[in-house]
Parts: sequence; C-alpha cells; structure tokens
Amino acid sequence: MNIENQINESIKDSMKKKDSLRLESLRSIKSAILLEKTKFSSDKTLDENEIIKILQRLVKQRNDSAKIYNEQNREDLANIEVAQSKIISEFLPEQLNETELTEIINTTITELNASSMKDMGTVISEVNNKVSGRAEGRIIAEICLLYTSPSPRDRQKSRMPSSA
Repeated sequence: MNIENQINESIKDSMKKKDSLRLESLRSIKSAILLEKTKFSSDKTLDENEIIKILQRLVKQRNDSAKIYNEQNREDLANIEVAQSKIISEFLPEQLNETELTEIINTTITELNASSMKDMGTVISEVNNKVSGRAEGRIIAEICLLYTSPSPRDRQKSRMPSSA
C-alpha cells in the first residue's frame, strides 16, 4: 500500500476513533499532497519520493513552530506541534543513524573523488539521491562539511604566505 492510501486509511480510522489531533494532522498531509498535485495540473500523480519530501517539509514546519512556541513560553501550542510532527513522521521511512549516514557519505566521497569544498554540492546531491528521504538535508550537509573541508592544519598552511 502506498503512502497516500495509508494516509486515507488513517484518516478513516481517526474519524471512527474521534481522535481530533491525529485527524487534523492527517488532513494537513492530505491537503499538502493535493496542493502539490494541483500546482501544475489536475491529473498529476506524485511518486513516493515526492510525497516523502512533502512529509519532511511538514515535519520541519511543525518542529520549527514548536521551537518558536517554546521560545515564547507557549508550551501548550508547542506540545500540539510536536504531537503533529510525530504523527506525520509515522509515514516517513525509517531514518538512518549517524554511523550509517557517515558510511554512505564516505563511500560517495571516494566514488566521486571529492577532495575540496568545491565538491561538497555534488557530494550532497548524490547522497540525497542515495538516501531518498531517510536523512535530513541539514544533517547530510553537516557531515559532508566535516569530510570535505580541509583539516585545521591544512587551513593554517594555506593561510601562510608562500616563500617563493
């Protein structure tokens, strides 16, 4: 069963159970999917990767909102956003842990012979294609930065004027 059908089934279950928070979260997912479908044409179908990207965007929005609410001491609203984020996350594929992600990044760096910061964009793009929604782009970028940036000692050498 694809993600869209799972969401529709969950909406029906939530209606039967009268779970308003879950129902609201699921309807927001369905709404975002519908908006994306009708953005360009009414008969467009979305593949799983596009739906996963929509879900990731919704989770990020909820987490950002929760962070803002916490900063403004509105724990009641923050708790709702966090709960909705968890509900939306149920439909995302299992996230890779840092070790698995680092391994994929290292493999990609060696495959592409990436050796400098110039290659970072290519590495990130390739890793995003490989993990397809199982890791956040921000985390991928942070790990890539660690492995494509020169070591502190190399940075010091590059700053020294040449004696030629």
